[in-house]
Amino acid sequence: MIGARSGSPSDVMVPMVRLQQVTHVYVTDREASLAVENIDFSVATGEFVSLVGPSGCGKTTILSMIAGLLRPAAGQVLLQGRPVSGPSPEVGYMLQQDYLFPWRTIMDNALLGLELGKRVNEASRERTRLLLESMGLEGKEHLHPSQLSGGMRQRVALVRTLATNPGLLLLDEPFSALDYQTKLQLEDLIAETLRERGKTAILVTHDLAEAIAVSDRIIVLGRNPGHIRRTFDIPKSIREAQPFYARDQPGFNELFHEIWGELEASGVKE
Repeated sequence: MIGARSGSPSDVMVPMVRLQQVTHVYVTDREASLAVENIDFSVATGEFVSLVGPSGCGKTTILSMIAGLLRPAAGQVLLQGRPVSGPSPEVGYMLQQDYLFPWRTIMDNALLGLELGKRVNEASRERTRLLLESMGLEGKEHLHPSQLSGGMRQRVALVRTLATNPGLLLLDEPFSALDYQTKLQLEDLIAETLRERGKTAILVTHDLAEAIAVSDRIIVLGRNPGHIRRTFDIPKSIREAQPFYARDQPGFNELFHEIWGELEASGVKE
């Protein structure tokens, strides 16, 4: 789907993201809990990778460490070869909830990231307006979130994420609260938008068909503690199709059942 689909991750000397034997522990007053252990993978510039696995396997923890919101207890997270020490404008984070401020207009919500970074000017405002237009939100800049559908609100959240021009997007189940038709439409829209802009993306999802339809690779995680069980490369015929049509490609169902079998095994307490 994304730019890396025309080449191999090995074509890029320095990956966009590299996790080196990353382990994280959550500590409370009563106990310490090992969330993930020895997570090791990289994501090439322009690649789209999905993380799937049972609840409690550390998918969101991994995204939070890449985003610089959590520091690993051991190991290292690298962004373009540099250690991650905190949040960076190079990383955009899109969540299941849109977190739009109800008192701000659509344009003002879309400009929030730029505003926080003190980067709002005439040029950045115009780029944001064009992004809204490309998402089918032309003429809605002066409306408020309550006047939009759930799908439109998620489009605004995507524009807010893209407006700061991050090289890496972290997507934590951004479609799960939407109806199926809207979900499919947004899959296509986001995949095409990221491909056109050469963005790198890591998606966390419980929807295996979605993961196959939009990804270059799928990493299956197990739990207790979270660890990588297996990585699947998506065949070229599926990768090059739009997500909506990828589901009809030869081999899609076979791959679905193969990954599903690994997911079932990953849910067993080890």
